[in-house]
Amino acid sequence: MKSNTETKIIVLGGLGEVGKNMYCLMHEDEIIIIDAGICFPEGELLGIDYVLPDYTFLKENEEKIKALIITHGHEDHIGAIPFILQTVNIPAIYAPKQAKELIAIKLEDRNIRYDHLFAYTDQDILKFKHFEIEFFRTTHSIPDSHGIYLKTPNGSVVTTGDFKFDLTPIGPMADLHKMAELGKRGVDLLISDSTNALNEGMSISESKVDNALADIFDTYTSQRIIIATFASNIYRLKHIVETCFKHNRKICVFGRSMDNNIKISIEGGYINHKEIIITPEEAKDLKPSEICFLCTGSQGEPLAALSRMADGTFRQISLRPDDIVIFSSSPIPGNAVSIARTINKLYLKGVKVFTNTSLSELHTSGHANQEELKLMIRLINPKYLMPFHGDYRMLKRHANLGVECGIPKENTFVLENGDILLLKDHVITKSKEKVPGEDIYVDGNRIGEIGSVVLRDRKIMSNDGILVVIANIDFEKRTLLIRPNITTRGFILVNENEELISQIEDIAFRIIKEKLENTKEGINEIKSKLISDLIVFIEEKTGRRPIILPVIIDIKR
Repeated sequence: MKSNTETKIIVLGGLGEVGKNMYCLMHEDEIIIIDAGICFPEGELLGIDYVLPDYTFLKENEEKIKALIITHGHEDHIGAIPFILQTVNIPAIYAPKQAKELIAIKLEDRNIRYDHLFAYTDQDILKFKHFEIEFFRTTHSIPDSHGIYLKTPNGSVVTTGDFKFDLTPIGPMADLHKMAELGKRGVDLLISDSTNALNEGMSISESKVDNALADIFDTYTSQRIIIATFASNIYRLKHIVETCFKHNRKICVFGRSMDNNIKISIEGGYINHKEIIITPEEAKDLKPSEICFLCTGSQGEPLAALSRMADGTFRQISLRPDDIVIFSSSPIPGNAVSIARTINKLYLKGVKVFTNTSLSELHTSGHANQEELKLMIRLINPKYLMPFHGDYRMLKRHANLGVECGIPKENTFVLENGDILLLKDHVITKSKEKVPGEDIYVDGNRIGEIGSVVLRDRKIMSNDGILVVIANIDFEKRTLLIRPNITTRGFILVNENEELISQIEDIAFRIIKEKLENTKEGINEIKSKLISDLIVFIEEKTGRRPIILPVIIDIKR
């Protein structure tokens, strides 16, 4: 039966970036949202805690929202939920069991009560007026990862979530049969993970990492072992626990996120042997051969446990020269320098460090390489392909893989955040319409209040500092009471640049006197003139452009 209206696929985040995944399907009066993730800020976003997808469209169409559906429990898919719920009414959230528990902790931490969080399995079918939704099991680095099949009045859409194909996984196998069955039904659009689209071949099996870790445990039987890995990589945590159990080592966990993930995984039955997990106090009484420390800090984060151990500022552990430190991870882009710095500090302490190399496979990605992406395309057999979750070159390469697998080039869509696809009678076109797709910044408790102007000022202050001009004025008598006072932070030292400061005072004095002689000039006009004239003078003298902050105090005598 043909539909009279189009089904819209609206991308709110996750394109041109790795993270911040969020998009939705809309048909008439119903919106289904898929995922709500965050990005962590890069270096130039000074003072920013998190970056959220732009949910302006959802706020404007709040009454149409029926549900938010989560593919899995990683931050780039669930991290935005506590922030969005403060602004947008979402009637229900459906998530796999592991993700549901992680979301519940996030909401509790922020004192947000939400009574409509439900768990689904790959056996469930969700039915709405215009949408029918099914799930299929995928393999990723966290349990309960799923792809989603959405049947609409105009055709069907499959989104993979994050996935890889691992024929010897630590957890359950991906449901290849369900994927193939969906492909036989006929899928119009495949929205597929592009994170590793630049990597040729197949990704390494998680079981190979298991073997590499076991080799280290077998070799270094008398030393303490310290392992840093991603707290969200549950299957890695699972086989670290199992390896420690086999080698009669207890585990002491450091890092709140690590502790939370292990507790949830034990409660959910994903990790066994909870009896070997002990407290730092209990660890003090054990021999080096009987303990393994599991901690955060695999990316060189300065406040993480491993970084503080390397600095010698971690109260609970002091490193010993014969310790073994394992980085069971790979660098996230942008973190290589901080990781190298941490490793250098560890070497200075005399410890032996193992990192992921071709000779020591201590980490594997949870995302599909090129051959796995091709396999997904072949199984789902879509008419159209929309690469998702990656920067532009990843999306473009993934689209080319689709062409190699027989999808016409004109049926591949490399989009930007805010773009819209229109699905009508099994035909997809790109809409000329766009929705807001900008970043929303979280700074402490402030959501969306920090814009590009503030960030630019922060960047200027971090590079060139700030100069404050303080002037006491009696506006009734149009009199400057004393010479302007100049103070700076991050620009120059006042005591070592007295001549320059004196020149700045003279210019400020002259500007204020001239403005006060004109009875029509007020505080704003004086501030504007101080900024415009002083910045020219200072740049000419020093080559720097500090933030100029005039402080005008109206004193009535």
